[in-house]
Amino acid sequence: MNTRKSEKFSATPQFENGVRTVFLRGELDLSVAPDLRKVLEPLVGNEDEDLIINLKELKYIDSTGIGILLSILKARQGMSGRFFVREIPDHIHKLFELTGIAKFFAE
Repeated sequence: MNTRKSEKFSATPQFENGVRTVFLRGELDLSVAPDLRKVLEPLVGNEDEDLIINLKELKYIDSTGIGILLSILKARQGMSGRFFVREIPDHIHKLFELTGIAKFFAE
C-alpha cells in the first residue's frame, strides 16, 4: 500500500533577460508527461534563448520524466541557446547519478 501523498504537478515558464526558465513542482511521472510536453514544445526549439529547467520544488521524477529531460538535451545540441537543469534536489540528483545522467546536467 502506497502511503505517500501525491503532490500535484505543475510546470511554470518564466522569461527574464533572454532566459526561459521552466519551474517544475510536484511529481513528474507518466501521467503528467503530456502536460509537461505541452509546456516545453514551443520552448525547446527556440535556439536564441537559453532554457533552464528548475527542479527545486520537484518531489519525484520517474523514467518518463528523465526521458523528457534527455530528449530536450538532445534537441538543444548545436543550438546557440544553452540548456541547463538547475537546483536539483539531493534525492533526484542521487537518481541522476545512479542512472549515469548527472554528468549531462553538470554546469
